[in-house]
Amino acid sequence: MHLRHLTLADFRSYATADVPLGPGVTTFLGFNGQGKTNLVEAAGYVATLSSHRVAQDGPLVRAGAEQAIIRAAVVRDQREQLVELEINPGKANRARLGRAAATRPRDILGTLRTVLFAPEDLALVKGDPSVRRRFLDDLLVARQPRWAAARADYDKIVRQRNALLKSATPLLRKGSRRPVGGDVDAERESTLQTLEVWDEHLAEVGASLTYARLRLLHDLRPFLADAYGEVSGGASAAAVTYRASVHEDLAAQIASGDVPERDDLARAMHETFGQVRTQEVERGVTLVGPHRDDLVLQLGDLPAKGYASHGESWSFALGLRLAAFQLLRNDLKTDPVLVLDDVFAELDAGRRHRLAGMIADAEQVLITAAVADDVPEALTGKRFHVQLGSVEEQG
Repeated sequence: MHLRHLTLADFRSYATADVPLGPGVTTFLGFNGQGKTNLVEAAGYVATLSSHRVAQDGPLVRAGAEQAIIRAAVVRDQREQLVELEINPGKANRARLGRAAATRPRDILGTLRTVLFAPEDLALVKGDPSVRRRFLDDLLVARQPRWAAARADYDKIVRQRNALLKSATPLLRKGSRRPVGGDVDAERESTLQTLEVWDEHLAEVGASLTYARLRLLHDLRPFLADAYGEVSGGASAAAVTYRASVHEDLAAQIASGDVPERDDLARAMHETFGQVRTQEVERGVTLVGPHRDDLVLQLGDLPAKGYASHGESWSFALGLRLAAFQLLRNDLKTDPVLVLDDVFAELDAGRRHRLAGMIADAEQVLITAAVADDVPEALTGKRFHVQLGSVEEQG
């Protein structure tokens, strides 16, 4: 799989950009702030419908413009497909695949698959659990695009259940009564029954998502061990476990590496709702489910967060991305596009050399760098100079 062409209109700093690409290594060179990352961000957006830099679409549209457009020609198994995305902040985005309009933008997921490593990935080791959850869920969707709908369904259920908890908190608090009239006991009973219905929905969809994450993590672990060992020079062993928000017995089983059945996960989630009901009512938020889980990263016997050095943290984050690349390569029988955004400047000479050796056979690698000397000589190929929103191929 590779990108043959990338065209932008009013995306980030580009009024227009037309970039011919192809298999092998392509490097975008230029000083910071010139627009290199904007190019690979656009490629990543086609693959994931999200940015690795911002949570909202607004900053993706050039100042003064109403919308941004990305067109990508994607080649897989010698067949080419054209993807077009129209980004409309505050409105519904639109997508086309070939000549046909997609019902929803997420219908184009899977056409292009990318694995992107960027300086922001240091947060995989040092940041909040939400960053690690997103890594796992994005990889899940890259592996099987149907999980995008499941994620959307789950997020919707959590929002609706939270809204019910917030509105019902004064009513459900122990000993509380409404200040004016009404059958308080009847209202409380009705609210509890409604909450139990949402418990069932959340447990069902949440168990499926958790099961898929656990299966994915089971398959990812050996690739992570190999990737981290190679990029770090074998300094320490890297491992990852799943910290679930269900009750302690099943959480311990999951942390040991077991993958319970969906029904067991749903049952445990539902039981845990009962255990934390008081806290949920007091706080007005859902405290159980995949949105409260975390990945625990370990180097040897110690957690990476708080103990790993800067270099070890970089190696761990890079190991996770390289493991994702190898997993997708193994599953899909084709390479995803590998994107390395301003990575080599952060690595010492040994890690640069080892990384170059690991990715040299990838079908397509897109690299951004401030200066050519940052990129190992082994990664030769097409080069572009990027300056103030212009992209020119170097001879």
